[in-house]
Amino acid sequence: MASARRPFLKMNGLGNDFVVWDARAEALSLSPETIAALGNRSTGIGFDQMITVECSPAGADAFMRIHNCDGSQVSACGNATRCVGRLLMEESGRPDANIETRAGLLVARATGDPRVVTVDMGVPRLRWDEIPLAEEFADTRAIELQIGPIDAPILHTPAVVNMGNPHAIFWVGDVEAYDLGRIGPLLERHPIFPEGANISLAHVFAPDQIRVKVWERGAGLTRACGTAACAVAVAAARDGRAGRRSTVHLPGGPLTIEWREGDGHVLMTGATEVEFEGEIDLDTLAWERTGPGDADAAAAEAAS
Repeated sequence: MASARRPFLKMNGLGNDFVVWDARAEALSLSPETIAALGNRSTGIGFDQMITVECSPAGADAFMRIHNCDGSQVSACGNATRCVGRLLMEESGRPDANIETRAGLLVARATGDPRVVTVDMGVPRLRWDEIPLAEEFADTRAIELQIGPIDAPILHTPAVVNMGNPHAIFWVGDVEAYDLGRIGPLLERHPIFPEGANISLAHVFAPDQIRVKVWERGAGLTRACGTAACAVAVAAARDGRAGRRSTVHLPGGPLTIEWREGDGHVLMTGATEVEFEGEIDLDTLAWERTGPGDADAAAAEAAS
């Protein structure tokens, strides 16, 4: 019989935070209601996504299962992939890790700084039926969608990209000039997106610098979304707004995104952090912090 007490790690990538379970030796299956209770920032642990590291049916180093804080399961999460990649590389001592996801096989690579990880996010999907959209558009660099009055829309003609999950990107002059907390829920489940979509506001303020704010499908406003950063960088390059290598500035910090010329793969590089180690009783959902994180270790090193 599986133990009700399970250890976990609390991690984040630029503030996009996760509870990470190792379920390779002992399976873990939680109901959407339990996941939502754990994700509640007032009464639970609090997180954007829950990550379950499992054995890989495809023979990769691990399979990464991703649930949003509302309990829904999604296929991709770039920041979580960097966090899990870091853990697997620390465990194996190798400079890379192969991670199976519902979006495909992703490869994490070391950078020389143990907390900074590069992930090959694969090739973006750009056709309307790959996003997917509910109707055909020949050009996904700007689709017919707007919010607000027809003659004076608040936002309009987003670019759409699939980076393992659907993204809609609205180009704006100031990402803070819009109430994304109000607009995001309206657009996330718009009928044009049969699987929902992540909604980004993006402003290109230099040829290789982009500021982004994200409403994440199933999670809400987030400090960082790795797949959104990739989608924005790809959309900007497709439209001639930026080059194929950009720094994407999210509320939680920067990610470096490169859309390679040769094979079309998107590489994402950014920081990771272990916040703390914890343990939870899955019967009662009572949890406690049991070990230090990166900041604790840095403080202890500075004091010594």
